[in-house]
Amino acid sequence: MKNLTKIIFFFLFTWLSYPLTAQDKCTVLKPEIAGKYIGKCKNGLAQGNGQAIGQDTYVGSFKKGLPHGEGTYTWANGDSYVGNWEEGLRQGEGTMKFRSNGKDTAMTGLWDKDLYKGPLPPKPVVMKSVSIDRYTINKSGGRKDRVLINFYQVGARNTTIENLMLTTSSGTDANLGQSVGYENIIFPVTIKVTYTTWNKLHKAQFDAIFEFEIFEPGDWVVDLHN
Repeated sequence: MKNLTKIIFFFLFTWLSYPLTAQDKCTVLKPEIAGKYIGKCKNGLAQGNGQAIGQDTYVGSFKKGLPHGEGTYTWANGDSYVGNWEEGLRQGEGTMKFRSNGKDTAMTGLWDKDLYKGPLPPKPVVMKSVSIDRYTINKSGGRKDRVLINFYQVGARNTTIENLMLTTSSGTDANLGQSVGYENIIFPVTIKVTYTTWNKLHKAQFDAIFEFEIFEPGDWVVDLHN
């Protein structure tokens, strides 16, 4: 009986200790922070939220052993970056804080492959909205300089649109399925949309107007709900 108890205790101890042992084998692929790692792991690489401490320190999201997603990186000299990462490089929106000429300095903007590209462009501006219940203006992640517009009503495509007219300050006509808009745009661009549609109960028609300006280049999607 005593031997059986010892065997059970041995297997329990081995099983409980395994995650700690496996954690020691979790690798961070960025040399400057490849010292101690605390966090989630997948296939032997840092994956998910974690903290890596080496010459520099990083706290945030990892993917395949590299900073990827939102995170904070602190250099050995005290400089820091808070923002988005992609494959171990600063990418997208972020803020860099450092000392310059003896003064604390902050630089907020867009980064591309670890290089600062400039300040954040202004967000889209709506100049006129008539008979629009709600709207969204978002970048789709595509690589075209394009704006596509969708029309919805009660959670579905609005098929009652009549007298649709679009005007733009730049671009050529573009259609994708039921989406309409413009491509080959030079930003900033101003677009005005006018149309007639039935109300939700399909008992009366009304005119809708939506005019907006987008400053940042990209592939944009505008959803209008009536």
